[in-house]
Amino acid sequence: MITLARLLLLLLLFLVLFLSSSASKAASAVSQDEDSSSASSIISRFRQYLQINTAQPKPNYHEAADFLISQANSLSLESQVLEFVQGKPLVLLKWPGKNPALPSILLNSHTDVVPSEHHKWAHPPFDAHLDSATGNIYARGSQDMKCVGMQYLEAIRKLKASPSFRQPLRTVYLSFVPDEEIGGHPGAEMFAHSEVFQKMNVGVVLDEGLASPDDFYRVFYAERSPMWLVIKATGPPGHGAKLYDNSAMENLLKSIESIRRFRAAQFDLVKSGSRAEGEVISVNMAFLKAGTPSPTGFVMNLQPSEAQAGFDIRVPPAADHLSLEIRIAEEWAPSSRNMTFEFKQKASVYDKFGKPMLTAHDGSNPWWGLLEEAIKNANGKVGKPEIFPASTDARYFREQGLPAIGFSPMANTPILLHDHNEFLNKDEYLKGIDAYESIIKAFASFDERTSDDESKAEL
Repeated sequence: MITLARLLLLLLLFLVLFLSSSASKAASAVSQDEDSSSASSIISRFRQYLQINTAQPKPNYHEAADFLISQANSLSLESQVLEFVQGKPLVLLKWPGKNPALPSILLNSHTDVVPSEHHKWAHPPFDAHLDSATGNIYARGSQDMKCVGMQYLEAIRKLKASPSFRQPLRTVYLSFVPDEEIGGHPGAEMFAHSEVFQKMNVGVVLDEGLASPDDFYRVFYAERSPMWLVIKATGPPGHGAKLYDNSAMENLLKSIESIRRFRAAQFDLVKSGSRAEGEVISVNMAFLKAGTPSPTGFVMNLQPSEAQAGFDIRVPPAADHLSLEIRIAEEWAPSSRNMTFEFKQKASVYDKFGKPMLTAHDGSNPWWGLLEEAIKNANGKVGKPEIFPASTDARYFREQGLPAIGFSPMANTPILLHDHNEFLNKDEYLKGIDAYESIIKAFASFDERTSDDESKAEL
C-alpha cells in the first residue's frame, strides 16, 4: 500500500523530471536556432544547394525543388510548385504581409546553370569546394546565380529572427525558375504571363546582376536584348584548286569581315570609355559551318556550295533596331551575293505598352532610392546604374511594365559566370546576405501613402 508521503514524493520527482526535460528541450531549441544562424550553417546550406547538379541540358530540377521546399518549411514560408512545362518545376514561396492589398515584392532567381568542362576546373564544379586558405567556394552557380537565391532565403531567416521585424507590411514572394540559361521560356516567361502571376499583384521585381571587381556593388536597370542571327551563303561548288567569283565561302567571308569591322567600331567605344559595355551593340560569332565531311575530316579538294555562320547579337534598349536590320539585309547578308538570313531569336526592346524596357533609376522610381539607401545601410557602396550586357529573366517582368532591378551583391569579385573555376568568397556571400536583409526590410515596409504624405508636407 502506497502511503501519502510516498505518493507526494513520487509526484514531486515526476515534476522535477518534467521541468528538467522542458528546460532541456527549450535549451536545445535555442541552441538549434543559434546553430541555424551561424556562419558555418549558412555556408553549409549554400554549398548543399551548389552541390545539386542543375546543369543544362539535363538539370536535376526535382532535387533542387525538394531542397528549396525544405528550406521554405524551416522558415514557415508558404510554398507551391508550378510546372508550366512538365519536368520543369518552378518553386514559388510566399511570406504573407500584413496588408495584402499593397503590391507585393518578387525576389526572382533561376535554378539552372550552364554546363562545365570538368577537366578544366581545379575542383569538380559540383563539389562546392571551400578553400580553407582563401575562403573561396568553387562551384558552377556560385555566381550565376544560386548565391542570390540562397541569399534571399538567409536574409528572410535573419528578418524572421529579429524581434523588431516579425512580419512584412507587403507580401514577399520568392520564385525559383527553370531554364533561364536557355531562354527562360518554360520558366519566367510563362510565369510572367500566367494567371498565378497576375493574382500576385507584383509591384517590383529583383533579379540577378553581376560581380564587381572593385568594392562597389553593380545595379542594373535594363538589359540588352538578344538577336541570334544565322546567315547563309550559297554558290557553285568547284575544285579546291580553282579560282572563281561568288563561291559560298567567299561570299560568307565578305560578310564576316563586314561584321568584324562593325564589332570593332562598337568595341572601340567601350575601350575609349565613352560607352559602357551594356550601351553598345555587341556581335560575336557563335559558329561557322561549311565543308564536305569525310571519314578523316573534310574533303579538302572541294569548295562547298553552302556555308553558314551564326552570331550572338545583343542590342541595348535605346538602339535603333530598324537601322540594324537594314544593315543586316543590305550589308551583312545581301541577296545580291546569294545570301539569306534568319533570326533564331529576336527579343523585343519594348514592353507591352510600347515603351522601351527601362526601369527608371531616378526620383520617379521610389524602389530605386530605397535600394540604394538599403545597400548603404548595410555598409555597401553603390556604383553607377548600368544596362546589363547580356539577358536575364528580368526582361519578362519589364515586358509586363513592371520595374525590375538586377542586383547580385558580389563586390571585390572577378566576373566568372560561365567561366572555368567559378567561385564566390564566403565572406562576400555573407555580406550579400546583410545587403539583402536591408533591401527586403526596406521594400517590404514601404508604404506609398506615408511617402506621398511626407512629399506633400515638404511641398
